[in-house]
Amino acid sequence: MHAPRRIERAEGAPTVTIVERPAAVTTPAPSPAAAPTPVRRRWRLVRPAHVFLLLLADVTGIILAFGVAYWLRALTEQRPSRISPLEAYLPSLDVLIVALVVTFFFMRLYVPRRGASRIDLLGTLCVAVTIGNGAALALAAFSLRGLDVPRIMLVFAWVLAILFVWALRTLVEEAMRLARRVGLDPHYVLIVGGGEEGRLILAHITSAPELGYRPVGFVDDRPRSDSLLPVIGSLGELPELLRRYGVTEVVVADSGLSHGLVVDIVQVCDRARVSVQVFPDVFHLILREVSVSEFGGLPMLKVRDVNLRGWNLLLKRGLDIVLATVLLVVLAPLLVGIALAVKLTSRGPAFFVQERIGIDGRPFPCVKYRSMRMDAETRTGPVWAAPDDDRTTKLGRFMRRYSVDELPQLVNVLLGDMSLVGPRPERPHFVEQFSQLIPRYDQRHQEKAGVTGWAQVNGLRGQTSIEERTRYDLFYVEHWSPAFDLKILFKTITAVIRGRNAY
Repeated sequence: MHAPRRIERAEGAPTVTIVERPAAVTTPAPSPAAAPTPVRRRWRLVRPAHVFLLLLADVTGIILAFGVAYWLRALTEQRPSRISPLEAYLPSLDVLIVALVVTFFFMRLYVPRRGASRIDLLGTLCVAVTIGNGAALALAAFSLRGLDVPRIMLVFAWVLAILFVWALRTLVEEAMRLARRVGLDPHYVLIVGGGEEGRLILAHITSAPELGYRPVGFVDDRPRSDSLLPVIGSLGELPELLRRYGVTEVVVADSGLSHGLVVDIVQVCDRARVSVQVFPDVFHLILREVSVSEFGGLPMLKVRDVNLRGWNLLLKRGLDIVLATVLLVVLAPLLVGIALAVKLTSRGPAFFVQERIGIDGRPFPCVKYRSMRMDAETRTGPVWAAPDDDRTTKLGRFMRRYSVDELPQLVNVLLGDMSLVGPRPERPHFVEQFSQLIPRYDQRHQEKAGVTGWAQVNGLRGQTSIEERTRYDLFYVEHWSPAFDLKILFKTITAVIRGRNAY
């Protein structure tokens, strides 16, 4: 029996002990991730260089936006003689640069983040540039009283600053992704928990080399022999493992750990200046927002009800109607052309109507372009499509690859059977199976099914894990917001182009 390892807390707090249990600790397999810490110090300048490039991109974007705004204002001015030379506005540009850079700093836009969403960045920049422009106007009013910048020029500069800064920052992040893919700026990750959740984290890490994450091993008190990554130690050895492997981030992926033990792990990592992320269990997922309440004088924590109701439901329905109508009108010629192409290239109707399960478990007729032969399930019964499925027509293979066959579902959106964004509807045969096998699967049906969804834009389509897909769907159901819907719609464009797991 190993002696318990005592971990000191902050002064005045009780001492916590993480007991080292007997565990089958294997010798770490030789890999680049197991190199000694001093070797990794050569990358210490990458982070400052990354921050400098972001700052350079911001300043360049602001200058370009200001210059183009001046040029656009000159084009719209009916009397060119009234236009002051660009040099006259340079003091205002200096104030704008300072205000925006300071605003970006306080909004933590100079903290490098791996794998950050471009859509999230665009939303953050909209807020940051708006605040920075307001601050710049206030500063200019006091320091540059004799200079009046035309309002139309300020509007142009505001919009263009968002677009140019976002575009240049995206280029910087793409350059960093390429650099990390070839081994620059590695981020060494230790995964606590070698079970199913830990293996899921490992699969995500290995599938995204552009993020630069290098897994060094699992930490677990139980022997694990069913994973590609070795168990390099137990929880009691965590402080030593962090130092020995030069770990920069720890992911806690073991829902069986007590909350007290998770707190101890966080404190150990905090003293070692190592970042910590906790893979959420069901309880974490439902705690989107809590508030202090009382029950007959007894203090309680009230979990916010995040289901779509009342005004939120009306807002989502209104957006569905407006966007679906606009898309159907704009895409009408394309929709008719696709229907004719389906009819001419294969026998049978152009459209395919199939029963799917929607909100509250109610079935509805889901409309799609027909992409398979008429006798596709005559012999097999209900089965999922597979890669290189011989039941798919030539045109159907192309349509499924780029989700063109889903476009008629805009009619389902107008009829109210579906929403533009929501969990994807499944057939009754599969819903019955999944409801028995997967906990909380039926809770997907608390909201309308969607043409696109959070799981789909993250590549969870086709023959991917139903458990993981359900987790993403429940996350959407419990975290819905108009901004979340817009984010998913924007990400859908990229997901369709990539065609990941679409067949």
